[in-house]
Amino acid sequence: MLIINQNHIKMRSIKLLLIALLLISSTTFAQKMDKSEIVLKNILERKSVRTYTEQRVEKEDLEKLLRAAMAAPTAVNAQPWAFIAIDDREILDNLADLLPYAKMLKQAQAAIIVCGNMEKALEGEGQEYWIQDCSAATQNILLAAESLGLGAVWTGVYPKKERIEVVQNEVSLPKHIIPLCVIPIGWQTGKEKPKQKYNEENIHWNKWKE
Repeated sequence: MLIINQNHIKMRSIKLLLIALLLISSTTFAQKMDKSEIVLKNILERKSVRTYTEQRVEKEDLEKLLRAAMAAPTAVNAQPWAFIAIDDREILDNLADLLPYAKMLKQAQAAIIVCGNMEKALEGEGQEYWIQDCSAATQNILLAAESLGLGAVWTGVYPKKERIEVVQNEVSLPKHIIPLCVIPIGWQTGKEKPKQKYNEENIHWNKWKE
C-alpha cells in the first residue's frame, strides 16, 4: 500500500512539473509575441511630426533618445558621431529662422543635431560610411521618440553647404564635426498620422525582375 501511494505521489509530481513547464513555455512564447508586436507596431506608427504641444521635453527623455541613437550599428564599430542636444529657446528659434525646412523648431521644445565626427570616421573610401552610421542613429532617435509619445522629424542639413555652415556657426561646431541633420522634438498633438508606405512593386526576390 505504501509503494502504491509513493508511485501515485511521484506520478502526481511529474504531472505538476510538466504542467509548470508547459505554463512557463507558453508564457515565454507569449512574451516573445508581445515584444515583436510592440516593436513592429512602433516602427509602423512612426511618422514625421511637425506640430507639438507646449509641454517641456525633459533632459531625462533626451538622454533616452541619445542612448537609442548610440545603440545603432556602425562600420567596424567606429561610432563616428557626435550629438548636440538643444533645449535653449533662443538657439531653437535661431535655427528655425535660418534653416529653410526646420521652421517647426519655433514650436519644438527641444532638438538633437546628429553630426559626423571626421576624426573618428574611417580613412579613404570608407570615410563616407559616417553618413550611413549617423543615419542609423537618426532613425533610432525617431523610433525611440515614437515609443515615448514624443514627436520628431528628420530635417536634412548635409550635404547642403549653406545649411552646414548655419548649424556650425549657431552651435559652434569645430570644422571636423559635420552636421547631418537637425531633429526637432516635442510632445505630439495627435495631428500627424502614420503613412502606409508598403509597396510590393519595390520588392524583388533573389534577382531584379522587370
